[in-house]
Order: sequence, then structure tokens, then C-alpha cells
Amino acid sequence: QVQLAESGGGLVQTGGSLRLSCVASGRTFSMAWFRQSPGKEREFVADWRWSSGRTEYAESVKSRFTFSREISKNTVYLGMNNLQPEDTAVYYCEAAKGAWDSNYYYWGQGTQVTVSS
Repeated sequence: QVQLAESGGGLVQTGGSLRLSCVASGRTFSMAWFRQSPGKEREFVADWRWSSGRTEYAESVKSRFTFSREISKNTVYLGMNNLQPEDTAVYYCEAAKGAWDSNYYYWGQGTQVTVSS
């Protein structure tokens, strides 16, 4: 069983920056950030795959967002720069159940990011 706790969201002006954190309890493998806005479907933002060691980003956030890990703290981060109003959403940290799983099974309570224009 893995529990995830996100933090770091808030209100920021267009062009601003935030860094989200996600602390995990339990053994983790692949980790990801997703987001969801009201009336929209859950959207992939970025992830790190245990099997390949690679980080992938959605096209809409490439060059602006950075996924990072601090293994000693069992924590992942999402650095977000040049934030735009369309980045407004609840951001969720998610974790795969097993080492070779391609789907994400665990998620946290989410943290709200609001970008004002």
C-alpha cells in the first residue's frame, strides 16, 4: 500500500513559478503527475518510469515543467515555470503498483494550482 501527499499549490500570476511536492509512504516505482480542471478529463503532465529511468512530459508543459526525484526522502517534485492560465487545475501525484506496471494505481488528494491572468 502506498500513500501519497501533495503540497505546494497556490495562486500565482501568469508567468510565475511553483514547485509541487509529493511525499510517498511505502515502496514506489514509476511516479507521475496528472492534472484535472473542472469539466475536463484527467490529463497527463509528466512521469518518471522505473523500467527505463526516463522522464516524459506532455507537449503542453515541455520546457516549462521539470519532474525531479529525491530518493532519500521518497519525494517527487514538479517544478513549474512560466505558468499560464490554462495550467490552472488540481494536480495529482500518482504511483504505479508494481515495477513493470504501465498504469498508475495510487494517487493523492491533489493540490490546487490557480494561475491568474
